Amino acid sequence: MNRTTFLAYARRAPFGHRLTQSQIDGMNAILDEWDRRQSTGKVIDNRYLAYMLATVFHETGGTMQPVTENLSYSAERLTQVWPSRFPTIASAKPFARNPRKLANKVYGGRMGNTAPDDGWLYRGRGLPQITGKANYAKFGIADTPEKAGEMATAVRILFDGMIAGTFTGKKLADYFKQVDDDPVGARAIINGTDKAKLIAGYYRNFLDALEASRTPAEQPDVKPEAAKADDVPAAKSGTAVTTVGGLFGGAGLSAVLGVNNPYAAGIAALLIVIGSIAAFMFFTGRWSVNRAPAR
Repeated sequence: MNRTTFLAYARRAPFGHRLTQSQIDGMNAILDEWDRRQSTGKVIDNRYLAYMLATVFHETGGTMQPVTENLSYSAERLTQVWPSRFPTIASAKPFARNPRKLANKVYGGRMGNTAPDDGWLYRGRGLPQITGKANYAKFGIADTPEKAGEMATAVRILFDGMIAGTFTGKKLADYFKQVDDDPVGARAIINGTDKAKLIAGYYRNFLDALEASRTPAEQPDVKPEAAKADDVPAAKSGTAVTTVGGLFGGAGLSAVLGVNNPYAAGIAALLIVIGSIAAFMFFTGRWSVNRAPAR
């Protein structure tokens, strides 16, 4: 597979002409596992890979990184998500903005959860999320549920769940056969029919990218820059380094030492403090500088 071509095509759709490094890292983790399994002869159909990528794109909101279920809901939202459990605002208020209490309320006593805190311990995590102690046990991580949120384990769960049918009993081979191609029906592997047609559209985007990448040589319409991330680590950005460095260089120091007016000196000192915070955020990778996206 030519990954430059794959990423360049995926950038166009479904990513809408923009890619971050974390999205690229997530796709590479999935592609690496595909290559590993393909080398053993266990997977051969690119439609499987395209549908797994499409599922992850949808389930993670396009981040391509493992997610942990967000259970911080308002009381009003709780009555919409779980109307049978919270028929009124008053019944929902004790659980509003209280993720742990909510998880134990809605997940307790089912899906293999038996202990008082199991609903919270076995809340949703993953690329497609798994929920409940029984589902964590299927993948051998009931004793270490936090691993479902780690990329290596999340990718393994993705492959085993969708190829072997461990999630729901439905598997990729049920929908992608020699004569059958049913990306809409394949949603049953994860979640019935929810957003089935939308995910089928993502599947076609990823399948196009995979088919284009089968040629080792780069396609004429592919620019190498299109396979690179749009977010640049600030420490590698000349503009960011120059800006932050100026606050700590001669000009910044002079601003404090060379000003007699106490108010002006105070402002200059404040700028130094702000610069210090900015430097910390930039060079520890908490902020990034976005370049113009490649087309």
